[in-house]
Amino acid sequence: MSDNTDRLDELLRDPVILQVMASDNVRPHDVRTLFEKARDRAERAAIPAPHIIRPCHSSPTSFHDRKATP
Repeated sequence: MSDNTDRLDELLRDPVILQVMASDNVRPHDVRTLFEKARDRAERAAIPAPHIIRPCHSSPTSFHDRKATP
């Protein structure tokens, strides 16, 4: 088992954590499943192609690109 899995298992055995989860109707299995899905998505994550990325702003990026105002 990995260190992260060991930490998650330790947290999910903690009585206080279990009580909070029970009050929210959450089971340890549900938490493990969500973490596994998130890990799988993170492993598949990739940088999108340049034509998909939109610029953050449309203003000029440098002082020299700006036009003088009258």
